[in-house]
Amino acid sequence: MTKTVKDRQFRPVAVPDVELGGFWGKWQDAVCRSTAETLLDRCVEAGMIKAIDVSQPSPGIVIPIQPWGGTTQMFWDSDLGKSIETIAYSLYRRPNPELEARADRIIDMYEKLQDQDGYLNAWFQRVQPDRRWTNLRDHHELYCAGHLIEAAVAYYQATGKRKLLDIMCRFTDYMITVFGRGEGQIPGYCGHEEIELALVKLARVTGEKKYLDLSKFFIDERGTEPHFFTEEARRDGRDPESFIQRTYEYGQAHQPVREQTKVVGHAVRAMYLYSGMADIATEYRDDSLTAALETLWDDLTTKQMYITGGIGPAASNEGFTSYYDLPNDTAYAETCASVGLVFWASRGPDRRYADIMEQALYNGALPGLSIDGRTFFYDNPLESTGRHHRWKWHHCPCCPPNIARLVTSIGSYMYAVAEDEIAVHLYGESTARLKLASGAEVELRQETNYPWEGAIAFTTKLDRPAKFALSLRIPEWAAGATLSVNGTMLDLSAHLTGGYARIEREWSDGDRVALYLPLALRPQYANPKVRQDVGRVALMRGPLVYCVEATDNGEDLNAIALPRELPPAETVVLDDLNGAVAIDISVEREETEDWGKALYRQTRPERRPHKARFVPYHLWDNRAPGEMLVWVQADK
Repeated sequence: MTKTVKDRQFRPVAVPDVELGGFWGKWQDAVCRSTAETLLDRCVEAGMIKAIDVSQPSPGIVIPIQPWGGTTQMFWDSDLGKSIETIAYSLYRRPNPELEARADRIIDMYEKLQDQDGYLNAWFQRVQPDRRWTNLRDHHELYCAGHLIEAAVAYYQATGKRKLLDIMCRFTDYMITVFGRGEGQIPGYCGHEEIELALVKLARVTGEKKYLDLSKFFIDERGTEPHFFTEEARRDGRDPESFIQRTYEYGQAHQPVREQTKVVGHAVRAMYLYSGMADIATEYRDDSLTAALETLWDDLTTKQMYITGGIGPAASNEGFTSYYDLPNDTAYAETCASVGLVFWASRGPDRRYADIMEQALYNGALPGLSIDGRTFFYDNPLESTGRHHRWKWHHCPCCPPNIARLVTSIGSYMYAVAEDEIAVHLYGESTARLKLASGAEVELRQETNYPWEGAIAFTTKLDRPAKFALSLRIPEWAAGATLSVNGTMLDLSAHLTGGYARIEREWSDGDRVALYLPLALRPQYANPKVRQDVGRVALMRGPLVYCVEATDNGEDLNAIALPRELPPAETVVLDDLNGAVAIDISVEREETEDWGKALYRQTRPERRPHKARFVPYHLWDNRAPGEMLVWVQADK
C-alpha cells in the first residue's frame, strides 16, 4: 500500500552529498571566490573578532545602547556563526586552507571564551556579565546560540573538526539545566526564534534526543500563561508593557503556537519559529503542530506574500501589517525573511510548499546577493526610482551571511530522502549521493540548464538494482509537462501525489528519466484587494519573476503598458548577467516627453509602440543604476 504524503517522513540530504553545476554552481562559485572571505573581513572591520578575543581588553560598547534597552552589537555572535557556516559550506566546493585557518582561529577564541559551566556569549561575558538570562525577550542570547550551533554542525560536517561542535554541545547541555519547568529553572524562550531549528540540527548530527526535547520545550512554552515575558520583566524591574513594539505578536508569543491562526509580527522570527515547529512535528509526529502550520501557511501565502516570495512589507516592525497590504516601492521584504520562508517551505514534499520555496528562493532571497558576491540587499522593494542599491555592510548585518549560507547549502534543499523514496524539490545541474533505509546507495545525476530551459534529465548510478520511489515536483505553473523513463512516455496524471510525479519501480544502473517543464511566459495579476497592484500586471517565466530596468528601457517605466493578450516574446541571453535569459516583448508606452509643463490636463497621454526588455528580478541593480519596476500597467 502506498503511503500518503502525510505518512512519509522526509529529511533533507546533507550538504556534502550534493555537488552543483549550472545556475547554482555559478552562485556558489561567487560565494567561494568572494563572499565567504568578504563576510569575515567585514566582521573583523566591525570589531567582532576583538569582542571574542580574551587576549585583548573588551572593546566595550561599540554600537550604542538604543531606547529599547539593547544594541545590535549583542547579536554579533550570530553574524560570526552564520559567517563560519558559510565558510564551512564553501569548503566543500573550493578548499581554502587560509580561510579555514581563519575560521579555526575564531573557533579557538570561542573555546577560550567559554565559561566553565558552558555558557557562551561575547556580550554577556565581556560587556554586561550581570545581565545574563535577564531579558530573553529582547537580548537574543538563545538566538545567537542557535546560529553558533548551526555553524558548529556545518563546520563539523565540512571539515570533520569537532571543536566548535563540542563547544556548542557543552553550552546546550548547560541550557538543559537552565531551562525547564523544574525547581530553579527558567520556564522561558527566546524573543527571537532560531534556537528551535538549530537544536534539531544538533540532535540529528549527534543522535542526542535531549536536544530535540529542549527544542520542543521552547516551542510548547511559547505564548502560554502566565506569560513568561511579563513575569520576566517584573522580576527584572522593568515595566512589562513598555517595550518597543508593545505587543507579543512581534515575536509570535501572543498565544500558544498551536492556537495561532494568523501570521503576525517580525517576519524573520515567524519563519524561524515555523521551521522549528515543522521539524518538531516531523520528529515527534505531532499532528497538532502540523495542523497549526497548515493554517498559518495558507494565511501567509494567500493574503500576505509578495509575488517574489518576499514577506513583511513594513520597516517599522520588519514584518507584517494587515491583509493584502503589499506596497511595492516601500516593500521591506527582508532578505532574511525569504531565506526563512525557504527553510520552512523545505519541510515537504508537497507542491503547495515546494512551489513557494522555489519562488521565495529565486525571487525573494537571491536578490540579496550581487553577481560578484560582494554587495547585498537588506530590503527588497518591487519598484525603485533609482535610489535603492546594494550595500557593503549594515549595522545589523544578518542578511549577507544568511543568503550566503543558503546559496552554499542549496543542494540540501534540492533533494530529500524518506525510508524508501527520493524526492526532488528543486531542479538544477547536480549530482546527489543518497542512501535509503534498505541500505541501497543511489547516485542521481541531474542534467539541465534550468531555470533558463525546461529540459531536465536524471540518470541513476547503482551498484545493484534497487526498488524505491523517485518523486519529482511538477510545478503548478508547468502546464503541458511531460515525463518519460528510458524513453517510454508516462501518463503524468496517473503518477501525481501531492503535486509530485511519483515513479515507484525497481531501478537499475543507467536508468534515465526525462522531465520537461514548459517555461511559457505568463502574466500574473494580483487579488483586487491588493490596492497597490490594481490595473497592473507582472510577468513570470518558470519560477522567475521579471522586471523592467531603466538601463534597458529608459526612465519613466510606469509609462509602459503590457497588452492584455501577450504577443510573441523573444528570449535573449545576457552574458553580463551570468547568461540570464531576458524577455523582449512588444508593449505600448505613454508619451512623457511631449506632455508639456502642465501637471494635469484633460486628455490622456498618447501611446506609441515600444519594445520592452524584461530581466529576472533577482538580477536587478547588477548593471547601471536606475529605475526598476515589477508591476507594469495592464492594458484595459
